[in-house]
Amino acid sequence: MQVNDLGLGGVLEIIPRKYGDQRGFFSETYQRQRFGDAGIGFDWIQDNQSYSADKGVLRGLHFQLAPVAQDKLIRVLRGSIFDVAVDVRANSPSFGKWVSRTLSADAFNQLLIPRGFAHGFLTLEANVEVLYKVTAPYSPECERAILWNDPMLGIEWPLEPDQQPILSAKDAAAPKLQEIAASIAF
Repeated sequence: MQVNDLGLGGVLEIIPRKYGDQRGFFSETYQRQRFGDAGIGFDWIQDNQSYSADKGVLRGLHFQLAPVAQDKLIRVLRGSIFDVAVDVRANSPSFGKWVSRTLSADAFNQLLIPRGFAHGFLTLEANVEVLYKVTAPYSPECERAILWNDPMLGIEWPLEPDQQPILSAKDAAAPKLQEIAASIAF
């Protein structure tokens, strides 16, 4: 397993080992002891899977507040995404900063996003499936979202000129980070 620190508060790119032959491959995409040996000790309690039919679907930027703030381990089962983590920890020196990675089924990479970060992704092709592990259950009361194109964040989404992402109504109406910053607690 290869672990790459992306330089933003514990956000890591993880590339599991693959063992292949003429039949295909096998991989342990998560193994508690190996992750622990690499200093990654989370208690995953749930797996979530999403499917996006079209290129240009943008999901996010989402996070949950305490007591159900979530750590996430994201990987792509089919297709590719531009995946983003935004530091929303109010007292962090990197508050409002973001980091991204292209995750794909072909690259076989994963992104570990610790609690205290908002998460979002843009599908780079049609028929994308994303699987992610979380450390806390979904809580509508504690869920928060940030507007995907908040100018304070300046996320450089890989969209074509004049292309608008495909958003849920909830994501399209999300507030800017500064509008909710005072209410964020982990």
